[in-house]
Amino acid sequence: MQISKTMSDLMNAQIGNELGASNQYLQISAYFDAQALKKLAGLFKKQADEEREHAMKFFDHLNEVGATVNIPAIPAPKYDVASAEEAFKMAVAWEKEVTKQVYTMVDLAIQEKDYASQNYLQWFVAEQVEEVSSMETYLQIVQRAGEKNLLMMEAYFSHGE
Repeated sequence: MQISKTMSDLMNAQIGNELGASNQYLQISAYFDAQALKKLAGLFKKQADEEREHAMKFFDHLNEVGATVNIPAIPAPKYDVASAEEAFKMAVAWEKEVTKQVYTMVDLAIQEKDYASQNYLQWFVAEQVEEVSSMETYLQIVQRAGEKNLLMMEAYFSHGE
């Protein structure tokens, strides 16, 4: 194995974290779909796909470095979403949590002088800057528009942001 057991454990946990996020984003997509807000539903469905892709990146990396893949149990998503604002607040909180998880892996890679993992994880560092920024922007727009004006959000996403 080319990485430590500790790093392998963190990356396996991250597979579960990413799959859990994918499920939560699918649930949020269903919330918007039920309200006939197809663009917002599509945004979260796309996010769900991205989170699954992130999980697969960790899966493939673990295999590439000869580590054992142990996919953890995935908790059920939160089913009750009260509002669009809550949905985006959940997304911002999640993306900030993932950023902390990635930084924990980077910190370990630096501590262990694991240059391969440091290099590998840089993609996730950059990705999280984009993810947090996007979700914070969307949250601000939803807050400005208000729940009664979510059709404005639909129009916003119809024009390619």
